[in-house]
Amino acid sequence: MSGVVPTAPEQPAGEMENQTKPPDPRSDAPPEYNSHFVPGPPGTAVPPPAGYPGGLPMGYYSPQQPSTFPLYQPVGGTHPVQYQPGKYPVPNQPVPITWMPGPTPMANCPPGLEYLVQLDNIHVLQHFEPLEMMTRFETNNRYDIKNNSDQMVYMVTEDTDDFTRNAYRTLRPFVLRVTDCMGREIMTMQRPFRCTCCCFCCPSARQELEVQCPPGITIGFVAEHWNLCRAVYSIQNEKKENVMRVRGPCSTYGCGSDSVFEVKSLDGVSNIGSIIRKWNGLLSAMADADHFDIHFPLDLDVKMKAMIFGACFLIDFMYFERSPPQRSR
Repeated sequence: MSGVVPTAPEQPAGEMENQTKPPDPRSDAPPEYNSHFVPGPPGTAVPPPAGYPGGLPMGYYSPQQPSTFPLYQPVGGTHPVQYQPGKYPVPNQPVPITWMPGPTPMANCPPGLEYLVQLDNIHVLQHFEPLEMMTRFETNNRYDIKNNSDQMVYMVTEDTDDFTRNAYRTLRPFVLRVTDCMGREIMTMQRPFRCTCCCFCCPSARQELEVQCPPGITIGFVAEHWNLCRAVYSIQNEKKENVMRVRGPCSTYGCGSDSVFEVKSLDGVSNIGSIIRKWNGLLSAMADADHFDIHFPLDLDVKMKAMIFGACFLIDFMYFERSPPQRSR
């Protein structure tokens, strides 16, 4: 009998759970439940597109991903804060940006211009920069390019150094970089510096814009023509041969109305399209927050669509870019 170990009497399973589980100090505690949100495994890395080293920049997704996504990604923390959809508002969350679905590559179309093949009009929306009004410091211009469904097509960003911007103001030479939803630079627009001290009828004083697509390959030029009472431009191909003309209004500084720049054939008979600077009330009169509507035929050559698109920015800088007011002494 000395080798037998005494054991405690058997108890029902329910009584054992009551003894091992400490009582809940909260009498009104809610019942336990499993969360519906379980962090999943990390996704696979997206390989960089061919011809664009360095991978994807922050805030841009692969075209295989859904078209609606936030522009900026949250920083910090090991796991993102998750909310049940429809119940809890997400604080300080940027508004999602909806991009136009990426088209498939097309023959005889520069990469990135496939978007324009599907469109007959686009909207150019300039960002409002409060820093310019408060500090009189000229900043790089930024634009959002959207379609009629309010989907983002391109982003346009000026790439000019601080000294050039603030020394030459509206006459400054600039480089505009056009990027798509992948963050790839698909088009570059360059404006060289032209001295305006000499006579306006002198060719060396006329403004010009070069459009490259893809960057490094010129597809055409936008050249200013001297005219006594209105803005006149020629849209040229890569050989600097005139293809179309842009004819502006007699007064581009009209208050309370839109400014229409007509795109016409060389003989001036056929109307091809238009570049319309929309009047936005006091915002148009006091700040650089321009809104342009660009119209062109759906079946127009895609390179000519890109040239009309480029002419919009030369017009904006020449007639609607306002320098911050200088302090009088």
